Amino acid sequence: MRTLLRETLFLRSFGLLKIPMIFFVRPRVLELSNERVEIKIPLTYNTKNHLSSMYFGALSVGADCAGGILAMKLGRERSKKFSLAFKDFHADFLKRADGDVHFVCDEGAKVKALIDQAAASGERQNMPVQVTATVPSKYGDEPVARFTLTLSVKIGKK
Repeated sequence: MRTLLRETLFLRSFGLLKIPMIFFVRPRVLELSNERVEIKIPLTYNTKNHLSSMYFGALSVGADCAGGILAMKLGRERSKKFSLAFKDFHADFLKRADGDVHFVCDEGAKVKALIDQAAASGERQNMPVQVTATVPSKYGDEPVARFTLTLSVKIGKK
């Protein structure tokens, strides 16, 4: 529990200092391991659209956080000189996200392999990462959106 609080504070601090939109939507880390991450963004006044469901910009931030924090965790373990970006973004919105949204990325093994490849080559490497969004309070595990983000990483020498 203490680790998740620390990761939530890290994510929000990073947002406050580097990407204020992340801080604005108040993400919370529910799970973070080398294999999987789950982030929750609450449905609040700040994240709602005019239909009282989550605004697609807030949904995009959640997908970014889920894919990004997993890569940041694995990259930080590998090197202090770690650079990541998303090259492109695809979203399929399947249902109205009319509750707190959970964003899950369970591609840690693939992300770690990408980071290892980038470290070995010294070159920037790219890979698509899948993120699924659900609203467990209303729809259980049924996805409300699916995202594909192309993760781009570069590892410098230690």
